[in-house]
Amino acid sequence: MEFLDDKLLLTSDLAVNLYNDCAKDMPIIDYHSHLIPQEIAEDKAFYNLTQLWLKGDHYKWRLMRNCGVEEEYITGDKSDKEKFRAFAATLPRCAGNSIYIWCHLELKRYFGITTPISPETADGIFDKTERMMKDGSFSARKLIKNSGVTALCTTDDPIDDLSWHKKIAASDFTVKVYPTFRPDKALNINKPTFRDYVRTLTGKKKPAVKDIKNALTERLDYFKSLGCFISDHALDNYIYLDCSDSEADEILEVAFTHEYLTAEETEKYKTYMMLFLAREYAKRNMAMQLHLCCSRDNNTGMFALLGPDTGFDSIENSRNPKKLAYFFDSLEREGALPKTVVYSLDPNDDKVINTIINCFQGGARGKIQHGSAWWFNDTEYGMKSHLKTLSEYSVIGNFIGMLTDSRSFTSYVRHDYFRRILCNHVAEIVNAGNYPADKNALKELIQGVCYENVKNYFGLKL
Repeated sequence: MEFLDDKLLLTSDLAVNLYNDCAKDMPIIDYHSHLIPQEIAEDKAFYNLTQLWLKGDHYKWRLMRNCGVEEEYITGDKSDKEKFRAFAATLPRCAGNSIYIWCHLELKRYFGITTPISPETADGIFDKTERMMKDGSFSARKLIKNSGVTALCTTDDPIDDLSWHKKIAASDFTVKVYPTFRPDKALNINKPTFRDYVRTLTGKKKPAVKDIKNALTERLDYFKSLGCFISDHALDNYIYLDCSDSEADEILEVAFTHEYLTAEETEKYKTYMMLFLAREYAKRNMAMQLHLCCSRDNNTGMFALLGPDTGFDSIENSRNPKKLAYFFDSLEREGALPKTVVYSLDPNDDKVINTIINCFQGGARGKIQHGSAWWFNDTEYGMKSHLKTLSEYSVIGNFIGMLTDSRSFTSYVRHDYFRRILCNHVAEIVNAGNYPADKNALKELIQGVCYENVKNYFGLKL
């Protein structure tokens, strides 16, 4: 097979047919991204590949550092062309890395270029794409529209005024852009930023737990009024420790008196707040996302220099995933378990998650979801493994499919990458004689995972 062949990742005639007939042209709902609302509202234009690809993309930064590229060519003050040359020099070393194929899929999809990126081709590719972009046609809104996106969700802090979302909604932009409620800073009681954050959130110098809860509820209603239908939570690991109202108040008091918080106290407070928020989501018919098992900011020197989300995170080995069942069960006993999407960076959790979610289904098709292969797992291997365990241990036909989890406006090729892997996975099941070659059933299955399931899951009217 040739590089970037139309049959990429498709290893049988049936896989090719499923992709071309069922998946290729389906629209996209990107229900979890880190796109910047201001850039969408202002329709920010990009004028070269460094602006489009390298600014803010810690996936690519990690590769460059791995290949010995100096930081001045990554996050420093070198010119855009010099930075792209440095990135191009790393790619030939990255055979098998998903970033390698994503970059080339983006070049092909958005620029019609199939030339492999290398030190020898870097200047030619940079110059040609720069000429194509000079008229401002590679802007945020145009890239979203041209990618077949019908709706997307950004990720937003509760104290955000959502003014950019208001401007988008009031504009003639036809793609729906929704905020996502991400209250991590109000839960991270062990972080040095916690006290100042909850003071800002509540408007009180020394808030009580009830003040934090009231402020979060008020902000949640505000988000909901602007179309928000989903929350998101980044948790280092699985949590569940019983915590009463009085214990939560005592732990907050410790946090405000500069005393050391134990790991047990931290987990109790987080459990208490997560249960409170989950109940509030259920009341409002909102869904909840749980992103688990990430070890963040491992390089403390670079964290001090560059801050979070700059390429120094890793997979955290999961500890006691049974706590997820305790968490769900506590809510289920109250009739307060909302729709939930669970992601873990630890791929060893795939089977555990699939079997736990099966214990708490009911009331909606696929109410509790095992979210798509996330971050370090959104590779060919990671996606195949995720789909295999989802098929064998749960119900793949209920799956709400792929998301970008990205800050880049050309990351939508990840959906195409996923759809190819999905079609090949289903074709392998059929070719092995484990599912009938029923065209209608296969079409419904594939198009459900690509688009229809997520639209129905969130009740979107598009």
